[in-house]
Amino acid sequence: MANTSYGTNDPLAVKLWSKRLTVEVLKNTWATRFMGPTADSVIQIKDETKKSAGDKITYGLRMQLSGGGVIGDGTLEGQEEALTTYSDAVIIDQLRHGVRSAGRMSQQRVPFAVRDEALSGLRDWYSDRIDLGFFNQICGFTPTLAVNGDVIGGTDARYTGLQAVSAPDANHIVRSDSTAVGDDSITTTALFTLSMLDKAVERARTLTPAIRPVMVGGKPFWPTFLHPYQVTDLRTNTSLGQWLDIQKAAMTGGEVDDNPIFDGSLGVYNGAILHSDVRVTPGVNQSSSTTQVANVRRAVFCGAQAGVMAYGRDAGPNRFTWVEELFDYENELGVAAGLIWGLKKAVFNSADFATIVLSTYAAPH
Repeated sequence: MANTSYGTNDPLAVKLWSKRLTVEVLKNTWATRFMGPTADSVIQIKDETKKSAGDKITYGLRMQLSGGGVIGDGTLEGQEEALTTYSDAVIIDQLRHGVRSAGRMSQQRVPFAVRDEALSGLRDWYSDRIDLGFFNQICGFTPTLAVNGDVIGGTDARYTGLQAVSAPDANHIVRSDSTAVGDDSITTTALFTLSMLDKAVERARTLTPAIRPVMVGGKPFWPTFLHPYQVTDLRTNTSLGQWLDIQKAAMTGGEVDDNPIFDGSLGVYNGAILHSDVRVTPGVNQSSSTTQVANVRRAVFCGAQAGVMAYGRDAGPNRFTWVEELFDYENELGVAAGLIWGLKKAVFNSADFATIVLSTYAAPH
């Protein structure tokens, strides 16, 4: 019986493994389910840099006209209104990582293939890095946080979607403690409740410009991300009209079951689809934007076009590169993967466009 096999450095094998990495990363990435090419997606994919050279995409926002107009045969000349437009930009760059075996004898001692484990390891690494960039961006997490020797957030673009993070402006942050002037002054009793979602929906509808919901089956929804600590506070709240209301708000209809933004959701309340993720960031000190507030978490309420994602020119169906090399007289196998990309929260005129940060006291239980 003849078997088809692909050896190390075989051009077809490299392309095959690149495709496998792309598929598995996108399948395992939390943020991917909220991405799409249209303005109705939570994260809109911009494809300009896939078609031509460049490392930056500038996109615009036109504000609604607000003038009164002219009635009847009134003179319009001289009464025209100027268009008001703002711009934002997302930067793309390459992020690579690699795995290298110690040699053939080391491979002999273990029952798994280094190549297969390299694929799994790089898949998990990229999935986490994309999701971490997503949450650092939408939470506006500007501090530097050292974990296992790495700096996560702040000015280290490897953890922030390959660009700087901007803090939420005053109109796009709601704190559970109404007297708090910063995350560091939130009191221990100011826990996450359904009223936070009510305030977010009210704010989303009354802001200028308003935060557009994501339409699913003709119904408006706002994906909202909570830290597990905040979820526990919500679940254990025994007051009337709290968690039970979410359970009663049934997600009915095939359009809900089939839509990826509902996958793994906790429930729906007042149009907010609740999701939980440990990467929802800590709070930020009011006087020092580089210092975290560990006992506060920043849940995030999102609308359409909350962020943008872009890929490089060579990022076709196989977005990731896969390179294999042999070292030391072909005794050691090295595997490297790379991706040219960028992810950013949408910000126009120094104001967040479609995110509202919900800061509450949140500690381990």
